[in-house]
Amino acid sequence: MERKIMKDLLTWKDKADRKPLLLHGARQVGKTYLLQKLGREHFENMVYVNLEKNLSVAGFFQDNIDPCRLLRYLEASTQEKIIPGKTLIVLDEIQACERALTSLKYFCEETPEYHVAAAGSLLGVAIHREKYSFPVGKVETCTLFPFDFEEYLLARNKGYLAEEIRHAYEAMKPLPEPLHAEATELYREYLVIGGMPASIEAYLRENSFLNVPDVQGEIVNHYVADMAKYADNTESVRIRACFQSIPAQLAKENKKFQYKVVQRGGSAALFGSAIEWLACAGVVMKCQRVQNAMEPLSVYADLSSFKLYMGDVGLLTSQSGISQATVLSGAENTFMGAMTENYVAQQFAAKGYPLYYWANTGTAELDFLLQKGSDVIGVEVKKGEHTKSRSLSVFVNEYKPDYSIRLSLKNFGESNGVKAIPLYAAFCV
Repeated sequence: MERKIMKDLLTWKDKADRKPLLLHGARQVGKTYLLQKLGREHFENMVYVNLEKNLSVAGFFQDNIDPCRLLRYLEASTQEKIIPGKTLIVLDEIQACERALTSLKYFCEETPEYHVAAAGSLLGVAIHREKYSFPVGKVETCTLFPFDFEEYLLARNKGYLAEEIRHAYEAMKPLPEPLHAEATELYREYLVIGGMPASIEAYLRENSFLNVPDVQGEIVNHYVADMAKYADNTESVRIRACFQSIPAQLAKENKKFQYKVVQRGGSAALFGSAIEWLACAGVVMKCQRVQNAMEPLSVYADLSSFKLYMGDVGLLTSQSGISQATVLSGAENTFMGAMTENYVAQQFAAKGYPLYYWANTGTAELDFLLQKGSDVIGVEVKKGEHTKSRSLSVFVNEYKPDYSIRLSLKNFGESNGVKAIPLYAAFCV
């Protein structure tokens, strides 16, 4: 399965001023597979250790973390010769060994000729930070997300379709109807399967949707297990409660996260840290409200108003309990609006966009705002072909942008400053 981030990893490999690489992302998005693929295909050999499973190797980092000493010990434990420029050293699940995380600073300063890559699922979560420090400025970080829709097309051997979608987007001309119909069908399948590698693999292996929910349920169980493992008992209960409330939060007409949906009498003081845990772990995506749609968007974000989306739309489909038949058929269903927004949020996050939405003091609300250079672009999301909306008009009248975007099931087109882009092309934006 091809991942677009591999280009970034190869750029890192060939850098003259290379720092250790830190690849992070939610559990089971494919970090280990990607680094092992990099080692197998682009290095002469690889030294791989899992610091969560291999406690004896993790013990090497408990006292002296001199890089030369660690290299000798890693060679002895793996029986692999470590050669500068030819060997990839992979420290997996590095969040389980804080001292190993600290050692990256010294690999950077004292042995920059070695290729050291680390991966972790909960690096954003403050685990024992009072004892060991994060190597700020001494590592190059990359974030791996679930497969976006373009990567999903490649996994389905539909690379030709991805290319045609990009051509149509660049020209802003309709995709030929047979290709438009094919892309729409694959988009609906993606809503069911999602972008988690194990879910895609389960579908491809059997050419069936039936086993996909079992795989998704197992992934969620791993997330819940992490909540218990990397938080105290009281906090883990709150984290689970917030996580389990997301489908209900998104089902509301006003999708702004409300603590009372989690628990009667809930408040930011009670659940704020739980939400931050979920966001830092990559399990959810936080979309902040902005009232002033001007650059830079970050300074106008209302930190107390936000939406939470699942990190993967397939997991949302599974957790919500909506039937696969409803999603695949495109049947009318109110919750499909929430799923469509979650899908778009996932595509935007994978492209590196911070997530914002716009709401004025009245009743107008726009699903997403994107900042591209000095331009702030309003994005409206529609689940079907019906595209009438008051909110986009209010936004355009107030801010008069060069153009706006409407994502729906309609084919490509442009009219009155609004670019109509099919939902399946969100990865192009």
